[in-house]
Amino acid sequence: MKFNSIGVVSALLLATSAFAQDEAPKQTLFTNVHVFDGVNEARIENASVLVEGNKIKTVSTEAIEAPNAEVIDGGGRTLTPGFIEAHAHLMLMGPSIAAMETNSTWEDFAIHGTRMAEMYLMQGFTTVRDAGGAGGGLRRAIDAGQIPGPRFYPSGAFLGTRGGHADFAAFTSPPGGQTNFGNLNMAQQVSGVDDIYLYGRNNLRMGATQLKFMQSGGVISAFDPWQLLAGSKEEIEAAVQVASEYGTYVMAHSYRKEAIINALNAGVKSIEHGFHFDCEISALMKEKGAYITTNITAFDPGLLDVPSVKNSPNSLRKAKSASATFEAYIPSMKECPAPRGFQTDCVGSVEACNIQIAYEKHLNDHFFGPYASMVTLTSTGGEIMALSGDFTNPYPEGKLGVIEEGAYADILLIDGNPLEDFSVVGTGDKWFDAEPRPESPETIRLIMKDGEIYKNTLN
Repeated sequence: MKFNSIGVVSALLLATSAFAQDEAPKQTLFTNVHVFDGVNEARIENASVLVEGNKIKTVSTEAIEAPNAEVIDGGGRTLTPGFIEAHAHLMLMGPSIAAMETNSTWEDFAIHGTRMAEMYLMQGFTTVRDAGGAGGGLRRAIDAGQIPGPRFYPSGAFLGTRGGHADFAAFTSPPGGQTNFGNLNMAQQVSGVDDIYLYGRNNLRMGATQLKFMQSGGVISAFDPWQLLAGSKEEIEAAVQVASEYGTYVMAHSYRKEAIINALNAGVKSIEHGFHFDCEISALMKEKGAYITTNITAFDPGLLDVPSVKNSPNSLRKAKSASATFEAYIPSMKECPAPRGFQTDCVGSVEACNIQIAYEKHLNDHFFGPYASMVTLTSTGGEIMALSGDFTNPYPEGKLGVIEEGAYADILLIDGNPLEDFSVVGTGDKWFDAEPRPESPETIRLIMKDGEIYKNTLN
């Protein structure tokens, strides 16, 4: 049998061409938009943005030729990066630590985490860093398309000392006793460097993208004064060492100035809460290349009326003491600004956290104005996520929190201009007496994550 070599080659070329067309990445072209790129205060006016696959391919004020793209006319709306929550607890549904410790199963936590993930995405958050309690399972489900949710950076189990802010055990639980949080690897009590090595490495084995060390105490928690300086220098340095082995970093729950300085000098890259922040700390953060995330609700006058505070004499006393001590945070952050990520730190029902997210947005604008608040919600958060390095970072191929060529296509289309009227990002001016909020803010008209559209009300 004879073969026509020219015919075979032609057939192969046609097949290859058809295969290439089938495999061509999907394109989406946004036209007639004003772009807030996550960094610059001035929007890019009358622009177009081309998305190819899961990345931004082109940002231009000139017409973009993309004949095979799905075209979305933005109608003069603002195109922004997807929002980034840098300190959440998707698995902690409350209503109290005691209830979660004694009356909750893994199913309860998993169902709550699934609902929280979808709620965050519908509020415009395309990335969430979980600050303790969640491992890699939720991310695997989201990334596999089994459930809707944001990109997810979990910390695994809280690491903290006996009697500290990660001690969720029942009051009569003996040292070393089994706990619900411990069995589920949601919180681990550590005592010495060896425990840091054991539980820190286990967290990273279980899918954590960074480690969380509980260095200070809290207000609502049962055993710890907020002034607590928990963890030795050697223990904090051990946590940093373990994280460094994986090319990632440590975030530390730190209230007092001494705790913050100790953490920074030990190599911690992300200060959580940081209520004692001042200009000396700002300078040290700059020297160390560190970041801070702060729940601005801590400075709300209504904090003392929070039921879990008001109804507990011990928590109320701690809250009054903390409020008086932390009053310099806002003026210090304005005088000596440091890179600050958005933090909600909600523990509670999905509905309550939805309200708190909107109120946290509102307070950011109230204290710092719309531009600083937009940077906090976008590019600074992206820089914090990138601290997890090249191989522990689950999303290392592009930038987060910015609109630029090569960045991930995590995009919002928003009515109006959030740099002038911040309410369009979905704020709420009430907290505990607020009415339930909608599933997604009406003014956020389109939500795209990783090149896929999850909400579009433009048509």
